[in-house]
Amino acid sequence: MADLVPIQPQYNAAIAAIIRNSLAEFGANLPGTVYFDPTTDDLASLFATAGKYWVLVQNGEVLGGGGWYPTPGLPDGYAELVKLYLAPKARGLGYGKLLMNKVAHDALNTGYTQLYLESLPQLHQAVKLYTQQGYTAIDAALGESGHFGCTIFMIKKL
Repeated sequence: MADLVPIQPQYNAAIAAIIRNSLAEFGANLPGTVYFDPTTDDLASLFATAGKYWVLVQNGEVLGGGGWYPTPGLPDGYAELVKLYLAPKARGLGYGKLLMNKVAHDALNTGYTQLYLESLPQLHQAVKLYTQQGYTAIDAALGESGHFGCTIFMIKKL
């Protein structure tokens, strides 16, 4: 079983590689996505000031991560589910659900009542998981994530 630990600087490179490799694997390494987001390379600094990011670690190996962030411009009570990615060897084992539940629980305990996310059609497996976990599609983006390449927007009441 893997452990969920808060992001630390030593995990930055591994998480950035998992994110970018996953997007490239599914043909979603597009402008306006987290692939080109400069914060992807230093998530420890980003989450030191706001939000929370969890890293999935098994026997010292980083298998993925995910978090929530108070993205500017979101409605009151909303946080964004962000940068939830798993290495191929960690998929299909329940770790996506584990991360999503941890993120939702943590956001709720911090005072948020809704989670919002942005995705892409190429990430259809992830979108299916989001739907199974209670997220519903909405028509347009919320907030100011800067990820203009995303075309799928979803919310979940916590």
